[in-house]
Amino acid sequence: MNTLFDIEEFIEAGSLSNELDYERALIADRKLRLLAKEDARYKEQRAKLRSLIAAYEKAHWSQADPIDDEQLRRSDLAERLAEEERLFMEERKQHIRKKLKQYDLSQEDLAALLGHKSKTHMSELMNGFKPFTLKDLVIISRLLRIDIRKLVPVFLSFEEQLRIRNTTGRLNKPRVKQLLSGLEAPDKPAVQRL
Repeated sequence: MNTLFDIEEFIEAGSLSNELDYERALIADRKLRLLAKEDARYKEQRAKLRSLIAAYEKAHWSQADPIDDEQLRRSDLAERLAEEERLFMEERKQHIRKKLKQYDLSQEDLAALLGHKSKTHMSELMNGFKPFTLKDLVIISRLLRIDIRKLVPVFLSFEEQLRIRNTTGRLNKPRVKQLLSGLEAPDKPAVQRL
């Protein structure tokens, strides 16, 4: 499940492929702006990310091309999902930090417990620049006694939801269509609904 943004993957790919990637890149750019003041490496990442953002805007949102209602709708959905992801990662970070404080552990201690050697890598995981592995999240859940549902994102991108909806339509099985309600997160239907 690719629901979280990995900045390095997008920089290596050299482009943003869809509206959700674009919205995620905008959020990452805001985070990098703050971190770049402390670490020059982030300044370089931010410059590369900003060039990807500019290229996407030129290709998909130029003033010469007409913007239709469907493009706006998909943009709005992508923006809401990217914001939902950002909020989830921020809440997850706060849950982890609270437990680290409770157990008198540092972020560096957590990195050692997870088997990560780099303090920078741990910071990137905590700040959402790189995704945690499922193994990392299971270890965090068990060690720090945090409900796994607060650590693992369970929402689907609208591309995945659309693919599933289209497939269930092609299957033409009424009982399968009942499963579509399971695509929506019970507490976040507006973000999930197509």
